[in-house]
Amino acid sequence: MDVTTINHLLSTGDLATPGLFPHLELLRNAPFVFQPDFGLARLPEQPGVIVVRGARQYGKSTWLEGQLRDSVATFGPGSAFYLNGDEIGSATRLIERVRELLPLFSPVARTRRLFVDEITAIAGWAGAIKRLIDAGELRDVLLVTTGSKATDLRRGTERLPGRKGTLARTDWLFTPISYREFVRVCGDRLGATALPAYLLTGGSPLACSEIALHGRLPDYVIVLARDWILGEVASSGRSRASALAVLEALHRWGGSPVGQAKLARESGLANNTVAAGYVELLSDLLSVGQSHPRDVSRHVRLARRPAKFPFINLLVAASWAPDRPNSVADVLAWPTPKRGVWLEWLVAQEVWRRAAIRGDELPEMLDYWQGGGHELDFVLGDDTFLEVKHGRTSPLEFAWFPRVFPNGRLIVVGRDRWETDHMRGVTFEDYLLEDERAT
Repeated sequence: MDVTTINHLLSTGDLATPGLFPHLELLRNAPFVFQPDFGLARLPEQPGVIVVRGARQYGKSTWLEGQLRDSVATFGPGSAFYLNGDEIGSATRLIERVRELLPLFSPVARTRRLFVDEITAIAGWAGAIKRLIDAGELRDVLLVTTGSKATDLRRGTERLPGRKGTLARTDWLFTPISYREFVRVCGDRLGATALPAYLLTGGSPLACSEIALHGRLPDYVIVLARDWILGEVASSGRSRASALAVLEALHRWGGSPVGQAKLARESGLANNTVAAGYVELLSDLLSVGQSHPRDVSRHVRLARRPAKFPFINLLVAASWAPDRPNSVADVLAWPTPKRGVWLEWLVAQEVWRRAAIRGDELPEMLDYWQGGGHELDFVLGDDTFLEVKHGRTSPLEFAWFPRVFPNGRLIVVGRDRWETDHMRGVTFEDYLLEDERAT
């Protein structure tokens, strides 16, 4: 259905017309339906700008359709309209389309919303929005935008200082489906294989559905993830071959710290700056985290030291893995060291996801700690740490922790449950199933 017809139906309140909400219609016959929760429980009613960015195939467009439908159902015909960035060729055309819709809002609608899906497909979109806001044309409208080009969307919002209204929070990351939600929907079908199944999906609703139905990821899901990454590499003017080399290196080193010089050298890149550019791109695409050692006594990140680069989107990790794992059987056949690396990445994805929901400024920055011959995988706060162990765990392994951090708390994720005054051992299931707004 074309945008003009969609907006006509929204202006008359004919929400039952077939084809108006195609993504929502597909869900009616879907075998598994997941409820996204990225922290934005309800759209605000006051004017401003809401920016939602996230990976492709994670349900942003479906979420947007649901918000569009609910807006008109709640505030009446003519209270919300829609634009598709993929169909708007330029910033000038975006301004024209917005100006065409503004007079169509109902005069009795106490809340007015304009939804723009995939706004990052429009070159110069941030300048266009800035121009409309500065002219006062959006002063009574909540503008809700989504985009998969995370680099452009984040930088675009940074060019709108003071122009996003009085909202308490305007920037949101569309996070993966949580393991708890995955188990709620698919647990009866998957049973004991739920954790290895989730390990390959990255929390993508599409991947979660496919692996629950068939026990494996079909080729088209892998291709979608790869094409998205390669498209972003090409649009940024970077080399496909260099990106492949970097991704291969990240898989090869797993959870080990590596310096930028080594990353550049072993990926065949010109220098440290080029290597850092590829890592930053993958971080902006919400696919790879950057974990630097942290000096907790000085409250500083040691950015010049060797860093870890954990995958925080496990579907991307699976799509670019040298052995191309795509089934529960593949995961169960992994040797112990490899399974340990992937489980650490799984926890990294969860740490990132919770930080994104909280609204942390840079959730992809996941610090670790080293000192006195010891290392802890994640620094969750100056006095809170998390360690990942694939095998059995015991408080005796960490008897040094209370001496080094007398006021600290340590969570050890592994196979065993135990607790002391300063430490707590939990299983992977325990950690992933606890309240996602927990530490």
